[in-house]
Amino acid sequence: MRLLLIQPPVEDFYDTDIRLQPLGLCMLKAAVKKHLPQVEVLVKDYHQGHGRNTIPYPDELNYLKPYYLHPDQSPFSMFHQYYHFGAAFEEIGKDVAALRPDIVGISSLFSPYYREALSCAREIKKDIDVPVIMGGSHVSASPLTMLKDPNVDYIIRGEGERPLVEFLRALQSNAPLQEVPNLGFKQNGEPVLNPMGEPYDLNDIPLADLSDLPTERYLFEKRPICFLTTSRGCPHRCSFCSVHLTFGEKFRGRPLGNILTEIRKRYDEGYRVFDFEDDNLTFNRENFKSLLSQLIVEFPKGDLRLVAMNGISYLSLDTELLGLMKKAGFTHLNISLVTANSKSLLKVNRPHTIEKYMEVVKHAHALGLKIVSYQIVGLPYETLEDMISTMSIMAALPVLIGVSIFYLTPGCPMANEFPPMTESDIFKSRSTAMAIETGNFHRDDIYSLFITARIINFIKGIITEKDRFTFREALDAASLRGTRDKIGAEILRCIFKEKVLYAAAKNGLKPLPRFKADLFLKVWGRLAFITTQDGAVVISVD
Repeated sequence: MRLLLIQPPVEDFYDTDIRLQPLGLCMLKAAVKKHLPQVEVLVKDYHQGHGRNTIPYPDELNYLKPYYLHPDQSPFSMFHQYYHFGAAFEEIGKDVAALRPDIVGISSLFSPYYREALSCAREIKKDIDVPVIMGGSHVSASPLTMLKDPNVDYIIRGEGERPLVEFLRALQSNAPLQEVPNLGFKQNGEPVLNPMGEPYDLNDIPLADLSDLPTERYLFEKRPICFLTTSRGCPHRCSFCSVHLTFGEKFRGRPLGNILTEIRKRYDEGYRVFDFEDDNLTFNRENFKSLLSQLIVEFPKGDLRLVAMNGISYLSLDTELLGLMKKAGFTHLNISLVTANSKSLLKVNRPHTIEKYMEVVKHAHALGLKIVSYQIVGLPYETLEDMISTMSIMAALPVLIGVSIFYLTPGCPMANEFPPMTESDIFKSRSTAMAIETGNFHRDDIYSLFITARIINFIKGIITEKDRFTFREALDAASLRGTRDKIGAEILRCIFKEKVLYAAAKNGLKPLPRFKADLFLKVWGRLAFITTQDGAVVISVD
């Protein structure tokens, strides 16, 4: 039996191309090889390494055209073109047919890209009569939506290793499919969802098999990068997150020895950059301390680059742990504030506090870690004043502001407060869609705050020989740098003089009428000063 596991393309305005290694599929391959060594498993990534092509806006996103008007070369640019990132669907169908698998598994991780997964299934079925099984986070959140598609024969909810192994075993022995945990299938044309079963113990899941992935395709700063997870699930229940649908209600950590074995193996394979993909990397504080201490002893200083691009929960961080992170190979710290409003944090069931956040930023900066801090703008519970307050706090700290525009995720607790999500709603569950508006804010407001954060970051990125300088001096310094910085300084002067934001198009500056200059100036008026990522202070921002 030959099993082909596929990472499909995605379609959007942008792509995060350094975080695309299909770790989950490689873990599935390793589990199948361990329990069913007679099954041949091949992982194919049709997303990363296949370029991009411009495609028309989908009908559901046409309302965004007034916001994404021009191709913009300024440092405050938004989006313009809509792209297909990855191989063409027709190409995938023909390639799969040439491989002649006995069964095809397709990953559907992110809800807004479920159509791309279904398109892969459709094109594959055109070229080869083969059963298709789908899994991933979106399948766990919307199982019936995926199973009802005529090109999908089976689905798996939750963690996939054990269900996939038992499904393949059942196929080989003609055992009843009703006995396979987490499986969904069709019986007389009607969907059947089997009960959820217990997953494998994390210590029993073999290390991911990356052998089908060319190392040169997955790079970070021109060095091969691989992804790791140290846990599954989450001890928190933030109302905007649906991770529990995939990993269950329990938070489970991998044994320290298991993690170290994987890092050593990847190191021997030539990897030097390791991205920890789980948010709760530091939840088991003592375990993480032991891991870092061992890495410091085993690997030469400066040889490892450790990152956590998905962000780290800051609840367990302190000076000791941050110091060990720096010694082990972390140079940057990504943390998510979400909002500084304590009432909003309570409403989204997030146990983090602004006091703890400020403490962690202080310690991390003192240690020389570069900090990116994330804010969610557009939370349904918040007012514009709440969002402005959070952004103003981060502007004064030595952090870059990472703004995420809120979107509703299928299956998250907060979704129960909204009407049932349609397929169109699910398609728009992405930041770029700016889909959620309330009586407290309009899409223009969210758009303007997103750009405002980029303007603040532009100021934070200006470097002078002084550790204190004025806003005027900052613009003068930017004007002496590269073309992009010169454009940024010119556009900023226009905002203050004309109350208009311009895009730097190929044929000159073009106004962006959806940008609310008055809202930007309201934020600006709240800033006593701006602190750069290096700790320099820009004063007299008025």
